[in-house]
Amino acid sequence: MPELPEVEIVRRGLAPAMEGAAFSAVTLNRADLRFPFVPHFAERLRGQRIARLARRAKYIVAETDSGLCLAMHLGMTGRFTIERHFDGAGVTPGSFYYEHPSDARHDHVVFAMSNGEVIRYNDPRRFGYMTLFDAGEMAAHPLFRGLGIEPLSDALTPDYLAARAAGKAQALKAFLLDQRIIAGLGNIYVCEALFRAGLPPDAEAGALGVGRRGKAAAARLCAAIKAVLGDALLAGGSSIRDYRHADGDGGHFQEKFDVYGRGGEPCHNGCGSDIVRKAQQGRSTFFCPRCQAKI
Repeated sequence: MPELPEVEIVRRGLAPAMEGAAFSAVTLNRADLRFPFVPHFAERLRGQRIARLARRAKYIVAETDSGLCLAMHLGMTGRFTIERHFDGAGVTPGSFYYEHPSDARHDHVVFAMSNGEVIRYNDPRRFGYMTLFDAGEMAAHPLFRGLGIEPLSDALTPDYLAARAAGKAQALKAFLLDQRIIAGLGNIYVCEALFRAGLPPDAEAGALGVGRRGKAAAARLCAAIKAVLGDALLAGGSSIRDYRHADGDGGHFQEKFDVYGRGGEPCHNGCGSDIVRKAQQGRSTFFCPRCQAKI
């Protein structure tokens, strides 16, 4: 599933085509995605002008002048493509880093914008979804009310990590994946951040901030989370199976993974150990047993 950097890259790709434009037409080619569309979905969007295209956790949120918000989640295989019209010709900008032909049968939602852009949402597995709500309801909305802080914001500090981890016996990796604590982090970037911070994924989260060693660990982890997300954004995200930018190009960060997907390969730190893969809560965890030995 696309994580925060991938969603942010898609948002940035969509923003020039959507911000400042109104929905001239909205076409639904089926009644549902992962969930049914809310009643009168297309009718409520038609004519609404997008003031800002934002991101919250793994959601792209189109905020309109009237206060109506459109939340969009990519699921596992969802992607947007932009069809621009110049002199009557249809052009899809960008090229595929990995070949990934799009099947028009899976174009489930089509937004025709007032500036001439046509944006198609294609999702073969239909795990993505969209919904509408008023801006004033966002904080209390079921999709958003329990979300934690944004990891690239100033709210993520060593003190915050230590306070939220205090007394928790759960594994450090599970703690970081809890969307109620930090919103938008996923399996890939948690594995990478823990490696950069030199912390074991199965250590007790409650050790963060305890004593000199715990305080140093919290500081390293905070810096590593921000750094790995920043590097992923610069690299355009990670192309794992189906992820693509709005312009069709793939992300390149997977070429720079230190641990994720590298089970059995030598550690990049040159420590002499191989990267280990093990299962945690049904997910693959990758780490170096020597470089990530203890907090």
